[in-house]
Amino acid sequence: MGKLFAAVGGVLLLLLLAIAAGASSLLSPATAGAIRPSARALADIPASYLALYRTAAATCPGLDWSTLAAIGKIETDHGRSPLPGVRSGSNYAGAQGPMQFLRPTFDSVIAKRPPPRGGATPPSPYNPHDAIHTAAAYLCQSGARHNADLRAAIFAYNHADWYVSQVLAQARTYRSSHPASTPVTAASAAPARSALRAVSYAQDQLGLPYVWGGDGPTAGDPGFDCSGLTKAAYTAAGITLPRTAQQQYAAGPRLPRGAPLLPGDLVFYGRPDGGIHHIGLYIGDRKMIDAPGRSKNIRIAPYRYAGDDYAGATRPTKNS
Repeated sequence: MGKLFAAVGGVLLLLLLAIAAGASSLLSPATAGAIRPSARALADIPASYLALYRTAAATCPGLDWSTLAAIGKIETDHGRSPLPGVRSGSNYAGAQGPMQFLRPTFDSVIAKRPPPRGGATPPSPYNPHDAIHTAAAYLCQSGARHNADLRAAIFAYNHADWYVSQVLAQARTYRSSHPASTPVTAASAAPARSALRAVSYAQDQLGLPYVWGGDGPTAGDPGFDCSGLTKAAYTAAGITLPRTAQQQYAAGPRLPRGAPLLPGDLVFYGRPDGGIHHIGLYIGDRKMIDAPGRSKNIRIAPYRYAGDDYAGATRPTKNS
């Protein structure tokens, strides 16, 4: 796997930080996944990538999302690097995509553990969804499962001790030092685990048809309508929502107008005083998962705000 952009000086600095921190950088299975993103992580990681890191990490017991995010940062700055091999082609070492997979490695991993639905068909190392889920699977099979040997897992990703140290150092900067009981503020807000589960479920339904009144394959329907999809997504996350878009809007809790949205928030369209006619599941980067209407499939679509009939957003909780 190619490292694209870190300067030697930055490598040495991070290596020194890693040595100073020592073994405390390794997470126990009990704490992995319970750590919130730090303010630095929220400022640096695109919301859609953060959601993918967290949902993909959840597929490997003991793997913390910050390790995946650190690899994504070091390899391609979360897909933002303009260098060859990120969006097409390969870099000098043959690596491809936002997680910089060698194609034979990518193909061997997905042959054993295909990424969930929501990416490209067939899976592609250039697709962030496919790349990040495949990176989680590769780390999992290389020692990250149950935190058996995280260093060995990272070393398998790129055979260099300095790389392991740099990933661990970067991961520490992405993890909040606040305990899970610390109240969430506007500066430290991050999606709840239930919201990420809802996003993951909805991603798995991409490509299914829109069906008026549809509640999905588990209910005997080939697809969903807009509120059927959001209800099913949150049911998968352990939260029960009413059936219709109007009822879900009324159930709340509503966000103040203009409040920053997080992945998992529900966005509504219609009149703010009633008459809600459509709903989507926000996933970050001004995008939502949308069941758009008859003769169309569930898709990722732009989240619209100004100049349309956007009515507001809610953030479902177990107390909704």
